[in-house]
Amino acid sequence: MALFTQLLVLHLYLISAVLSQVTEFISIDCGSTSNYTDPSTGLGWSSDMDIMKYGKLVQVENPNGNWMQYRTRRDFPSDNKKYCYNLSTKERRRYLVRATFLYGSPENEDAYPKFELYLDATEWATVIIQDASRIYVHEMIIRAPSDSIDVCTCCATTGSPFISTLELRPLNLSMYATDYEDNFFLDVAARVNFGALTKDVVRYPDDPYDRIWESDLDRRQNFLVDVAPGTERIRTSKNIDTRTREYPPVKVMQTAVVGTEGELSYRLNLEGFPANARAYAFFAEIEDLAPDETRKFRLREPYVPDYSNAVVNIAENANGSYRLYEPSYMNVSLNFVLSFMFSKTNDSTRGPLLNAIEISKYQQIAAKTDRRDVTALNAIRYMSAENIWANEGGDPCVPAPWEWVHCSSTPPPRITKIALSGQNLEGQIPTEFNHMQGLTELWLDSNSLTGSLPDMSSLINLKIVHLENNKLTGPLPSYLGRLPNLKELYIQNNSFSGEIPPLLLSRKIIFNYEGNPGLHNEAQRKMHFKLILGTSIGVLAVLLVLFLGSLILLRNLRRKMSHRKCDENGNSLHTSTKPSTANSVARGGHLLDEGVAYYIPLSELEEATNNFTKKIGKGSFGSVYYGKMKDGKEVAVKTMGDSSSHLNKQFVTEVALLSRIHHRNLVPLIGYCEEAHQRILVYEYMHNGTLRDHIHGSVNQKPLDWLARLQIAEDAAKDLCRP
Repeated sequence: MALFTQLLVLHLYLISAVLSQVTEFISIDCGSTSNYTDPSTGLGWSSDMDIMKYGKLVQVENPNGNWMQYRTRRDFPSDNKKYCYNLSTKERRRYLVRATFLYGSPENEDAYPKFELYLDATEWATVIIQDASRIYVHEMIIRAPSDSIDVCTCCATTGSPFISTLELRPLNLSMYATDYEDNFFLDVAARVNFGALTKDVVRYPDDPYDRIWESDLDRRQNFLVDVAPGTERIRTSKNIDTRTREYPPVKVMQTAVVGTEGELSYRLNLEGFPANARAYAFFAEIEDLAPDETRKFRLREPYVPDYSNAVVNIAENANGSYRLYEPSYMNVSLNFVLSFMFSKTNDSTRGPLLNAIEISKYQQIAAKTDRRDVTALNAIRYMSAENIWANEGGDPCVPAPWEWVHCSSTPPPRITKIALSGQNLEGQIPTEFNHMQGLTELWLDSNSLTGSLPDMSSLINLKIVHLENNKLTGPLPSYLGRLPNLKELYIQNNSFSGEIPPLLLSRKIIFNYEGNPGLHNEAQRKMHFKLILGTSIGVLAVLLVLFLGSLILLRNLRRKMSHRKCDENGNSLHTSTKPSTANSVARGGHLLDEGVAYYIPLSELEEATNNFTKKIGKGSFGSVYYGKMKDGKEVAVKTMGDSSSHLNKQFVTEVALLSRIHHRNLVPLIGYCEEAHQRILVYEYMHNGTLRDHIHGSVNQKPLDWLARLQIAEDAAKDLCRP
């Protein structure tokens, strides 16, 4: 009773698990215009009208049987693009992915289609239609690498790519696990039900995971030929315990073939081989053997040392009859033409038995486009959802690149160029661009992009950038000048502002920034300022030279005029009744550059001499008076006795001569006065008397000796003779 209870609980659990599995099935009828339920299986099928915007619907002539999902197909253009369906998955869960193709009977076709089928970036199969009425089935067992997968058709060499159905079936957690699933998918090459009662395939609901088991009665070229003599078909209605790793359907395990003459052999072609494969053989003893009967056999062909030496004893290996035994060949190398043979051992009374086989090729998973690049591309696709280019599916680079990107050829592919000129993009440039380190060209011109430039300093391979004719604002980041490979930068007709990074101007870069009123070239502005400053200084220098030249010319003219007047007026210092000046004395005596003494007004001299009251001497020129200036300086004031032309000439000579001669033995001339017919010379007052007093002696002075007199005369003569 306890055992029965346990079995019942297990059975109910399996039923619950199967029902849960079915709700996660994805079944797409490609080309159908409506959803429906298939009456033969009870599975719901969905139209692809809402998920596929490309291609056209085609009614299939002479559809295969009564299967509703093969009444239409979807044809795609025969071009260099890929056309992809996206299926949601749970990352790291195992799935069976199935695509089927029924072409129908064409009337005006020159050649049947031949094209490529991809799962993500991995080449799945080359679909070759040779029989228009045959359903071509391709299955892949995967562990989902992400939360979705893409199934794509592309690259037709004849005809147009098409698809009939697309299915996704989740598997039990333990099913189809391998040590290589991180790097390989399993491409199903053969799954055969031996001893089948009809040519019909076995699938859901007989197989709760909806695997398709082909009948060994299906006769087609190079499929299960070279059958060994004595091969017989057997069946049972008893239940088979299939609760093992791979859960084959009971219906499949209830039939088998037996080699009654001791051998069991077949030959079939394996598409896509030679290759390494994972192979399963499914055995269940479905005959009641007598106690003295045994069924033991070996794998004779192909000879695989690790497997061929092992003896298969089904009842013993499976712990009884009507129980599943499923030896696996986890990594075996197989050829395109597979011939296999089981032979009974010498001590066996019954020949070999086989219920089913499943062979899958290890298909290496191709690298998809770098995820960082995909993130950036998805960000910019959302900026223009109305454009059909933004709806291209599949991997951006493999098997064919999106129309607006270029990719590198090295795995994993990196985006090298984005070409979205004039595509009505709106919003800010995505910050994710900074992770696209393979990018060499960025064309986003003639859109409606706004905001400032994001950080793109990591794009060390960037060569060409087109951002013109947008609505971008803010300063130009300094990193632009430090991008090592940048050759061309176009930002005209935006609203950038601030200073242009100096490195953009100093490097050999084609740089167009017209139409940005707020953007200024600081270096050019400084150069412009220096140019203006230099020009101004030059003009001022020229004006100064002209001004000085004019002064010199004017001075020479005035000197010549003064000289002419002196000649006409008897060498008079001044012909006017106005006070003379130092310049008048200089002009009259032709001593413009000799540095004459300064002019002293008559009123000051009258005040200094107390109206010429203290007379201290007399010379050939006239009387000499003592005076004291306002600053306390004592002076000797020498007046002219009359105004004869001789004395006038002497006055001019003495002023000119004494103004330029300075000697310790000559009395310094301080100034002069030529006013109101007065001719006056002002000397420094000598407290020790005159030279005459020292030569001739006086009451208070000791006469000079002759040596001192000679020295004074010699010194004076030398100074007078100085040029």
